[in-house]
Amino acid sequence: MTERYKRVLQKGNKDRTKLFFRSLAVYDRKDTYGETAKVEDTNTEVAEAVPSNHVTGFAIDQGMEYEDDEDDDDLALAALESLDAIDAFRHGDTPIAQSSIPSDNLKKLIMLLLLIAPLGIQESLARSSERLVGDQLEGLRKTADHVLAAFVNVEKFPGVKIHQFIRVIPISLPFLFNGFNALFEHFLFSKNIDFTKRKDSATSQPSAPAEPIIEQPLLTETGEILDLNVLSQLSFFLPGTSLFRRLRLLYSGGEAGFSMGSFETKVFNWRAPTILLVSGNRISDPPENGQERAFSDTLPPKRLPDSSRSSHVVFGVYLSQPWHQTHKECFGDSDTLLFQLEPVHEVFHASKINTDYVSFTKSPIPHPGIAFGAPHPKPKATAGLAPHINLGAVSLVLDSSFEFGVFTHNFTSGGGAFHNSEMRKKDWQDRFEIESLEVWGCGGPEEAEEQRKRWEWEEKEAEARRRINIGKGDIEADRALLEMAGLIGGNRSGGSMN
Repeated sequence: MTERYKRVLQKGNKDRTKLFFRSLAVYDRKDTYGETAKVEDTNTEVAEAVPSNHVTGFAIDQGMEYEDDEDDDDLALAALESLDAIDAFRHGDTPIAQSSIPSDNLKKLIMLLLLIAPLGIQESLARSSERLVGDQLEGLRKTADHVLAAFVNVEKFPGVKIHQFIRVIPISLPFLFNGFNALFEHFLFSKNIDFTKRKDSATSQPSAPAEPIIEQPLLTETGEILDLNVLSQLSFFLPGTSLFRRLRLLYSGGEAGFSMGSFETKVFNWRAPTILLVSGNRISDPPENGQERAFSDTLPPKRLPDSSRSSHVVFGVYLSQPWHQTHKECFGDSDTLLFQLEPVHEVFHASKINTDYVSFTKSPIPHPGIAFGAPHPKPKATAGLAPHINLGAVSLVLDSSFEFGVFTHNFTSGGGAFHNSEMRKKDWQDRFEIESLEVWGCGGPEEAEEQRKRWEWEEKEAEARRRINIGKGDIEADRALLEMAGLIGGNRSGGSMN
């Protein structure tokens, strides 16, 4: 976790990912040792041949007897492979190809990583305990299922192979294991040690006690889509230093209204990166009502299948540039990320095939709206019916009323403004009715400091209001105070005070 492995491992992060896989993977013993202990189900607990005073667990985790020299050989091969020196000693297939990470084990690890993702150095672990009960725990499991789906279809395969692991981690989950950094601080160092303090001389005067610092929450407010679990999920591919305690809700369709006008008013003045999140439910094919049919008529005929059996979807975009209206060309840069959070976690990085990253268009352009990865719409050239929306190879398009959206992944086309999926090498398209739409501002150092000061001020004001004791002392004096403040009196009724 100190990253000093770069001095030892020739391929750096790639070899580090392999070491993580080895620490989590187990071998199929039937293939490796000719035994009958092949894993059929990672959830099956051992009930036979286990002492009654022994805690049962996964069948694959149970010990078995074999020659010590075989174990030593495996350890030696693992070390040589990590040092990229295995070719000189390879005999047959590499043992790592015969192993896999049981899906249930990996899900539990992902739950832990979601929990500790925002953990600070020497921060109390007890502060996260409330996320392990009731609805919070159920939400944690649900989010872990979405992340697990990035590796493997758990309904078809019981475990994750090495080729899946090393493909997904660098693209969709590059910061997955970062939470271990702060966690290992708890294991290695005493919480009483403060490395920021310097040893004072014997003659130095004791300093005055510092004022208690008001701890800002990880998320100042919970959105309809973004909560603590989704926030941790975002930190698996976006730096946590730009997320935790630094997000500000700029726009919410449920509060400001689902319109491009309110979106523009709330978002366009933010000069730092933003995260757009949209959730919805897939519409049927063929459409059931007039609104769905009207939206489908603006799209090319649906020839691609749905992405999965799950009807609920969540997509998002990370944009490093400020928003503005587009007239002829799209905006955005190579840092733009298109991603899916539910039901499958996956990140689609920007490519250089074209620069159709983001467009924000209003009328008189036909089919106005917001598009990511789709060509900029052209003005209507001739009279007659408006042409269909030109969907990109990997794109997300929202209509101008924010009622419907469509995500397209046309694998056979070879990609567009965003790269194709690394794991799902197939075509799909999800047309959905928008349920929630949010835009969150990612603060840099200045925005984060401003938000911290605002939060401290609001907390102090709230504490001051809680200390005011109205109604238990001199009622006439309280009434006179409120009249001086202009809160009651005159034409004002005074509400419940009256």
